[in-house]
Amino acid sequence: MTRFLAAAAWWGVVLMHGRSDEGMWLLNEPPRDLLKSKYGFELTEAWLHRAQRASVRFNSGGSGGFVSPNGLVVTNHHIAADSLQKLSPRGKDFYRDGYFAATRDEELKCPDLELNVLQEIVDVTDRVQDAVTPDMSSAAAFAARRRVMSQIEKESLDQTGLRSDVVTLYQGGAYHLYRYKKYTDVRLVMAPEAAIAHFGGDTDNFEFPRFCLDVAFFRVYENGVPISSPHFFPWNPRGPKEGDLVFVTGHPGTTNRLETVAKLRHRRDVTLPYALSRLRLLEASLLQFSERQPDNAQRAAADLHRVANARKAFSGQYQGLLDASLMSRKEMEEQSLLRWEGSGAEPPDLLRAREGRDRIAQAQGKLGTFETEWALFERGDAFSSELFSIARHLLRLRSELPKPNEERLREYRDSNLESLKFQLFSPAPIHADVEHVKLAASLTFMAERLGGDHPLVRKILAGSSPMKRATELVRGTRLYDVAERKRLSEHPGDWDESKDAMIQLARDVDQHARELRRRYETEVEEVERQGYSALARWRFTKFGRQVAPDATFTLRLAFGSVRGYEEDGHMIPFFTTVGGAFQRSAEHHHRPPFELPSRWLERRDRLKFDTPLNFVSTADTIGGNSGSPVLNRSGELVGVNFDRNRHGLVRNFIYTDVQARHISVHAGGVLEVLSCLYDANSLVKELLREAQR
Repeated sequence: MTRFLAAAAWWGVVLMHGRSDEGMWLLNEPPRDLLKSKYGFELTEAWLHRAQRASVRFNSGGSGGFVSPNGLVVTNHHIAADSLQKLSPRGKDFYRDGYFAATRDEELKCPDLELNVLQEIVDVTDRVQDAVTPDMSSAAAFAARRRVMSQIEKESLDQTGLRSDVVTLYQGGAYHLYRYKKYTDVRLVMAPEAAIAHFGGDTDNFEFPRFCLDVAFFRVYENGVPISSPHFFPWNPRGPKEGDLVFVTGHPGTTNRLETVAKLRHRRDVTLPYALSRLRLLEASLLQFSERQPDNAQRAAADLHRVANARKAFSGQYQGLLDASLMSRKEMEEQSLLRWEGSGAEPPDLLRAREGRDRIAQAQGKLGTFETEWALFERGDAFSSELFSIARHLLRLRSELPKPNEERLREYRDSNLESLKFQLFSPAPIHADVEHVKLAASLTFMAERLGGDHPLVRKILAGSSPMKRATELVRGTRLYDVAERKRLSEHPGDWDESKDAMIQLARDVDQHARELRRRYETEVEEVERQGYSALARWRFTKFGRQVAPDATFTLRLAFGSVRGYEEDGHMIPFFTTVGGAFQRSAEHHHRPPFELPSRWLERRDRLKFDTPLNFVSTADTIGGNSGSPVLNRSGELVGVNFDRNRHGLVRNFIYTDVQARHISVHAGGVLEVLSCLYDANSLVKELLREAQR
């Protein structure tokens, strides 16, 4: 008990004095005082403005940054994986073998990659919250909130022409409008081989030391020419020294640090076990398919990496929530937040916060009665298929677009339509055999979870086994053809006569799926949002804005110091070297996943083996930060974030810097191998020219 009380006391110090490096901070509410008091760093508006305009969001998931005034963007190889697969012509594998465009003419246009650059943040909290009144039912409150958010986005789109998204912060405590410049002409410049980008494979994933060249470069075009990007991060080949302050600007996906204990228990006991079971089955199916022949491995590589990475990340989260000390800490945090330490009567906001916590707990009980069906049929876990996703979007566009903008499902609002259709009508190939593997696995998972006698399971399988039914669905659709998708979207009347198997499946499940969505939105999401809003108001009263909101795949600023850590009685240095990759490979007899690409072996004498390759820092990152620029005090790029170690997997729920570290590719190491191994002289010159200005 003494240990827990000590942890609680330490946490109180963190909240009151901001002593740790915790925080994925909003750029319009940056931690100036904390940086000044702890690091003596003056965070200026000019520094923030450049960081905002030079940071890039990959709408497919991930981050990056401009590194030249000519639209050059750096990110991770694993963020580029989907594009590398889609760009590979027959007989070539850019994901496995890499690619380099020595000239602008050789830069390859990605078929469906959208990049977003944040232009402005507007606080619209009052307008959104004022739309909901205390006398409203949950259903009416949800509808009112959706209506006003869609109105704000539509007004912004009409006024500015920019992509406009209202983002929920503090789970409902604040609402900000994010305006983005959107780019859809994005071209591949360079990517290394997968063997060195993901050196160590699943064995070393979420571990350190690491020896990865997990980088890729793209260039952004507009009107057929590279854009002018005056805001960019100069490339600093010296990289960081031990103890240096570094910043990470990126788009962290999701964290759960402000969730109540009841919500975390539900996540531990229901949500995560379900997710892990689904991912393990899908991963095993993709792995078995990949091992049948080399061509299979090429087509399934991006899916397999994504699923395996998610499985390992969720496993770490699950282990964290099973740790009694973590849950005890969360309980003490909640008790501390809701404890009245003043004199006189307890404030109304505190009473409302306690009531909100209780309502969130009640919502978990409600969710447990239908969460599995909601996840399978509405979220789509039963249909792990790009073809099904296309069919569902086409079906719902047909019914949603005739409605007023503010009454549509959120994904079909006017401000999102252009991005949705860009993906929906992508010319990228869809591989039938990969679709079959994923769909068969997910249909099997559906049957395992609900049983073969469930009415909708019987309707979906139509008397067939999951494997046979997947074959019927994949063979019975014409949605591979972009022209067919466009025809159906332009002539919705043709739906009534369509015999397309995927369209019929989407139609068969739509009514039930919509009802599950309605229940989730009104019985769970809206109840939680109101509860968290009350908790947020009280947290602001008690602590101000010393606590950053949970991650929402929007631009955030994190910071920390470059330093190693102790593990099992040994000190782990803060960096690894190029030479260490050769040593690691030799230790494993040069066998996959520790096999170096042939060019590394053939040209090893050109390299300086003591060149840093990867490094770690205490900066607060999470999934979605992949590809994030790592910056020094001057705003120069010193690295590219690509992973966390296993000690950092609990960062979804708590921040710790005892052993938890984020891992980055070193800027100097990138230049060393680009120039010595890849003959990428034009790329190196572009990076160095801007760094020397």
